[in-house]
Amino acid sequence: MLGFRAGLEDRIMSCRPIKFRNVSPDTFNCMKKKLQDYGIHVPPGYRGELSGKGITADFEWDGQSNLTITITEKPFIVSCDTADEKLISFVDECKGR
Repeated sequence: MLGFRAGLEDRIMSCRPIKFRNVSPDTFNCMKKKLQDYGIHVPPGYRGELSGKGITADFEWDGQSNLTITITEKPFIVSCDTADEKLISFVDECKGR
């Protein structure tokens, strides 16, 4: 019989970074607001840790156009691709408005 410590069996560390280009200040602020409205904690500023809905990610925006988001923790049953797609959708919704 295999035993697991509570909480450790359903977490996985770090997915590959998602790199966005041409992220304007308006797009960046829109994305942060949409994430907050969705229930994700987003700290003020250009870098920090997003957290909520079982996902933790680091983000860094250069203040002009380059944004990198790296998922550092997620439920084991959620693939990196699925988690990435959700984050990408928040940025894309703001770019397309």
